[in-house]
Amino acid sequence: MAKKSDVEKLLDKHDNLTHSEEMTVVSHVQRKDDDWFMNTLLVEGTDVPFKFRRRKVYKNLTGARVNLTYYPMTEEIAGMEFEAMKVVRIKVS
Repeated sequence: MAKKSDVEKLLDKHDNLTHSEEMTVVSHVQRKDDDWFMNTLLVEGTDVPFKFRRRKVYKNLTGARVNLTYYPMTEEIAGMEFEAMKVVRIKVS
């Protein structure tokens, strides 16, 4: 039996989790949020932002191909709900 990868273990453990490979980043924006940097990605073929936080500035991913592991979330901004994807794992492919 083949050993499961980290991604396969995560997907087995969490029902709502999705993994996508070779996604092209159209836009990457970083902004300071207290001690963290909030990163927002727009990916080709989607109209929903992918968000993740890091302690340090991340390299610009615009134009890069990435593998993302994420789950859907909704956030309320100014009284309106917006759909987004919370990234739990990102890897440049």
